[in-house]
Amino acid sequence: MKNNLEKIIEDNKIRENKYTLERKAEIENPGTLAKRRDFLKKTALGGMSLSALMGLSLGDTLAETSRDVNRFSNPTDLKITDMRYCVTSVLGRTAIIRIDTNQGIYGLGEVRDGADPRYALMLKSRILGENPCNVEKIFKIVKQFGGPARQAGGVCAVEMAMWDLCGKAYNVPAWQLLGGRYRDTVRLYADTPEGKDTKDQQEKIKYRTETQGYTWLKMDVSINEIRNIPGCLVNPEILKSGASQWQGGYMSYANTMHPFTGIQITEKGLDELAKIVENVRAMVGPEIPISTDHYGHIDLNNCIRLGRALDKYRLAWLEDMVPWQLWQQHKTITEALETPTTTGEDIYLLENFKDLIDNHAVDIVHPDLASSGGLLETKKIGDYAEEKGIAMAMHQAGTPVSFMANVHCAAATQNFLALEHHSVDLPWWEDMVKTVGGFKMIEKGYANVPLTAPGLGIELNDEVVKQHLNKSDQSYFEPTPEWDEKRSHDRTYS
Repeated sequence: MKNNLEKIIEDNKIRENKYTLERKAEIENPGTLAKRRDFLKKTALGGMSLSALMGLSLGDTLAETSRDVNRFSNPTDLKITDMRYCVTSVLGRTAIIRIDTNQGIYGLGEVRDGADPRYALMLKSRILGENPCNVEKIFKIVKQFGGPARQAGGVCAVEMAMWDLCGKAYNVPAWQLLGGRYRDTVRLYADTPEGKDTKDQQEKIKYRTETQGYTWLKMDVSINEIRNIPGCLVNPEILKSGASQWQGGYMSYANTMHPFTGIQITEKGLDELAKIVENVRAMVGPEIPISTDHYGHIDLNNCIRLGRALDKYRLAWLEDMVPWQLWQQHKTITEALETPTTTGEDIYLLENFKDLIDNHAVDIVHPDLASSGGLLETKKIGDYAEEKGIAMAMHQAGTPVSFMANVHCAAATQNFLALEHHSVDLPWWEDMVKTVGGFKMIEKGYANVPLTAPGLGIELNDEVVKQHLNKSDQSYFEPTPEWDEKRSHDRTYS
């Protein structure tokens, strides 16, 4: 009868032989990128075949397995040598960064949609020469340069790239480095499609739910939908400065916080907005969660009135009804309504979520990993919320790089509900990357968690990305020596 040690060694041989075959198949796969193939060849168990161990005696096996052999790379001596970028046209403008090392492996990160890649590039001089496997150390070096919303884009991009590099160096998925996974698939939520009429919208919703397989949807319930219907709004005058919620001059509606617009919704306006939700609920059915967003810049009292008008439709959540900074107002809204509330896509760091969580000001936290601090900080946010009985959904609107970072984080966080996928109908979006090992990124409304692919589990498909660069910047991962030199003293205390 085999003793325990012999059984362990035999099991290890079986697993290692399986891994050798998988690695060999990946090297021989025509779809494997050249850089990935070279890395696999250079780092394969110091040149020794794993399957060669199968025929060794117990003593020989112990001798071989105790040798000072580096199986995947040399993580201890890994150093950051460069940071480069490209700007894609995803959501108008979304930048991807690449952090290179002295061992030929690199990590990918993403600067949040609409943010300037210079948020990341100015961090280059702070991290050159650092070992990317020291993820938390590097995060603490750069986190002071982040801020709310897009201002955090550079810090989060660097953090994503560190986990990608670290996973590649140790040949494990990012979720494993975060402590392991709770799930093999990650539920996604997608926009509710609109149509030119009710019949057209019904057909598009059927395609979204039955053909594409999405089981969670989100829709806008905006005052912009009713602004041209007489008698729906009180004080619509401010909308004449520009009805967009996202762009405008400093004193425009877009840049006026919700309590300061003076806009109110009349009973007629509430009825019209309720009809919009009622029609979608009737088309979707009672079982699929419908989240809502983008109500317009209305004050606390009108948020409560609108929320009560929509309570009967059993919505999954009401999102960002007032700015995230006004946590006391969020608490008042939450306590007044039956529908769950959420905020968080523009919040940077766990410390800025704590008032919302500690005071149960929302029912669900909703961080965007490209603004919240990256993978580890977002997991910390989820874990902290879980302790207080609060769930976590995740906002995401970017390229497959940020998407996969979110998938790893969601897999490693227990109280996770659903992850936003904002590019469902962009035909070339998934083609921007190749998955390591060939796993399918999305199937029937769920993202597949890479179970063996290292790091984030993807490599860029250069030709596709080059076809979809932003017109304002057609460069593609060119050298950035102008960002090498550090020109300031960064310490925040005397």
